[in-house]
Amino acid sequence: MQISTRNIFKGTVKSVTVGMVSAEIVLEIAPGLEVTAIISKPSAERLGIEVGKEAYAAIKASDVIIAVE
Repeated sequence: MQISTRNIFKGTVKSVTVGMVSAEIVLEIAPGLEVTAIISKPSAERLGIEVGKEAYAAIKASDVIIAVE
């Protein structure tokens, strides 16, 4: 796999919640550290996303916002 983004995290699918048009995927990338993504339902089906399967979170964003109180 070749990809242009630098932020790639390998993890295990912890949960999958499928809706009418999208699916919420929770990927555990380290003990207690999770990344959540919303992808299309057809993409989740095509990728065979299921709990326990290894997957990658590739994160590419032009803005990262940090806030404190």
